[in-house]
Amino acid sequence: MFELLFPFFLIVLFFLVLTIIWRINARKYISSGTVASAYDAWTQDKLLERLWGEHIHLGFYPSEKNIDFRKAKVQFVHELVKWSALENLPQGSRILDVGCGIGGSSRILAEYYGFNVTGITISPAQVKRARELTPDGLNCNFQVMDALDLKFEDGSFDAVWSVEAGAHMNDKTRFADEMLRILRPGGYFALADWNSRDLAAYPPSFFEKLVLKQLLEQWVHPSFISINEFSNILRTNENSSGRVISENWNSYTNPSWYDSIIEGIRRPFTILSLGPFALVKSIREIPTILLMNWAFRSGLMEFGVYKGRG
Repeated sequence: MFELLFPFFLIVLFFLVLTIIWRINARKYISSGTVASAYDAWTQDKLLERLWGEHIHLGFYPSEKNIDFRKAKVQFVHELVKWSALENLPQGSRILDVGCGIGGSSRILAEYYGFNVTGITISPAQVKRARELTPDGLNCNFQVMDALDLKFEDGSFDAVWSVEAGAHMNDKTRFADEMLRILRPGGYFALADWNSRDLAAYPPSFFEKLVLKQLLEQWVHPSFISINEFSNILRTNENSSGRVISENWNSYTNPSWYDSIIEGIRRPFTILSLGPFALVKSIREIPTILLMNWAFRSGLMEFGVYKGRG
C-alpha cells in the first residue's frame, strides 16, 4: 500500500513546499522601492528575457490565425499603435514610454514609426539592460524615473505610451495627472493595463477576494481598479480633452497566460542554462500565472486599453 501511495505523497510534498516558498517570498507592495527591487531581480536573473524576449507584457492574438508567443507581443505593440491612432503622428514625434521595461516597445516605436522615444522605468537594472539592447543611432533613450513624479516640463511630449504599468501605481489619479501634464495640448495617449471588474457594482465572492489578494501580493501591485474608473480619471483630468475611449481586450490577450507557461516547457534548457535555482524560480511563478489566467477568463480581471487626446 505504501509503495502505491508514495508517488502521491511526493506530489503533495512538492506542492506543499512550493506553496511555502510562494508565501514566504511574496512580493507585497510596500512602496515604489519594492516595485523597483522586484523588477531589478527579474531583470538581473534574465529568466523573463530568455523565455519571453524583449517584451514582458502580454501579446495580441488575432482571432483568425495562430501566432507565436513572442510574435504576439510584437503584434500587440502594432495593434495598440493602430487602435490609438499614434500612427497618425509624423516621424520625429516625441513619445514618452512610461514603464518601458527593457525597452522592447520603445525600440519598435522608434524603428518602425520613426518616433523619438524616451523610456522611463523605476528599475535601474531595466534601464541598464534597455541601453544594452538598443542599437546605436536608434532614437531611444532610457532613464530611471518614478512615473508619479515625472521630471519633464508641461507639454514636453507629443504622445504618451504606457503598457501594464498602472497596476503598480498606488495613486492612479496621480499617475494620470503626470502623464497628461507632460502631454502637449492635442497630443495622443495610448495606455494598456490590468484592471479588475467594477468591484463596487459587482462585489467579489470569498474565493475571488482570495484570488485578488494573491494577485496583488505576488507581483507588487498595490491595487486594481476597473476600466470605467480609470477612464473617468482620464476623462475628468484638467489636461484632458475629455475624449477618452476604452475597451476590454481580454479576448485578444488571454492566450498569453498559458503560452507563458508553455514557453518554459518548450525551452527547458533555456531555464537550466541559468542554473538550478532558475528552475525553482520558474516553477514558483506558475500558480500566479494560473490564477491570472483564471481571473482574466472569468471576468474578475480585465485588460483595459485607453486612447484619447490631451
